[in-house]
Amino acid sequence: MRSCSGWRRFLLCFSLLLIIFHIFSGSKALNKSHFLTPSNASNVGDSISFVTVFTIYSTSLDSHADDKSSNLVTVGNVSYTKKERSMAILNVFINFIEVTMPQSNVIILADPESDLSLQRNKVTLYPIQGEYNRDKLMLQRIRSYIAFLNTRLKELAQNPGHTSHYIFTDSDIAVVDDLEHIFQKFPNFHLALTFRNNREQPLNSGFIAVRGTPESILRAKIFLQDVLEVYTLKYTNASRMLGDHLALAWVIKSQPNFDLRRFSKAQAFIEEIDGASVLFLPCATYNWTPPEGAGQFRGMPLDVKVVHFKGSRKRLMLESWNFFSSASDISDMLCLILMSGRTRYDF
Repeated sequence: MRSCSGWRRFLLCFSLLLIIFHIFSGSKALNKSHFLTPSNASNVGDSISFVTVFTIYSTSLDSHADDKSSNLVTVGNVSYTKKERSMAILNVFINFIEVTMPQSNVIILADPESDLSLQRNKVTLYPIQGEYNRDKLMLQRIRSYIAFLNTRLKELAQNPGHTSHYIFTDSDIAVVDDLEHIFQKFPNFHLALTFRNNREQPLNSGFIAVRGTPESILRAKIFLQDVLEVYTLKYTNASRMLGDHLALAWVIKSQPNFDLRRFSKAQAFIEEIDGASVLFLPCATYNWTPPEGAGQFRGMPLDVKVVHFKGSRKRLMLESWNFFSSASDISDMLCLILMSGRTRYDF
């Protein structure tokens, strides 16, 4: 019995040491990150615009459900209906960009019929006709990206001049470090995708960067048209979600000389895909998602630059912004994400 009791004490102490190690390692990594302010942000180089597709579902059924107090979700001192929390997520998405990359613009591709009532500096609503219902939203997102790039190509043909790069993202991400270096460090890519070590879904469409030159925009448009074609032919049964990831993977895997083993290492690389120079960036840095049950101390990547609060983690996105607003410290905010004891999220 004594040896068994001693073994339990050893396991307890060892577990505590692991927790301390992870907290220390996480904090050490997080302290490397910082928010830029207008005074230290670079004024050199081309501009960057963040582009996202956003819609609000306001059917009578949803409106009736929102009237019920049981459907309210409280974060901090604020209670949200479904519509209100969707708008809160969008505003927090913009807030993080304003702090980390204050020179950047935000472009919201939206259903012309929707009334977002959004008045923010450096934010533009860009109406695009399409099918924005829940079951077709992921398909519509790719169509909206293509339509936007096509319009931008026409504008550049008429008025060539200042280059603006584009980063297409989901609206449930937090940009926690400047991303301008992507376009400076890798000067020759046309578009960039994020990857992870996942056999079925190695690519995530929540982050796509496009260089703002006419050739790059054209190559990105053609690439996305290929993805859309695969999506509609092979994955319409997954049109509500995941189909875009599967279609992206199919386009890349269909390349005869592409080495899928490159996805096993979290290192950036460039490949030619049907005439486009595609930069592959690791999700661990540019599209990192907190694991469900983050309180298990699985750790956080060094120098994480984009946090993706996908799925039900959106509450944590609001909590993170509230925490940052009160502390004004990126390391504190990211530690909140790292040490969240929640085993499941409820958004």
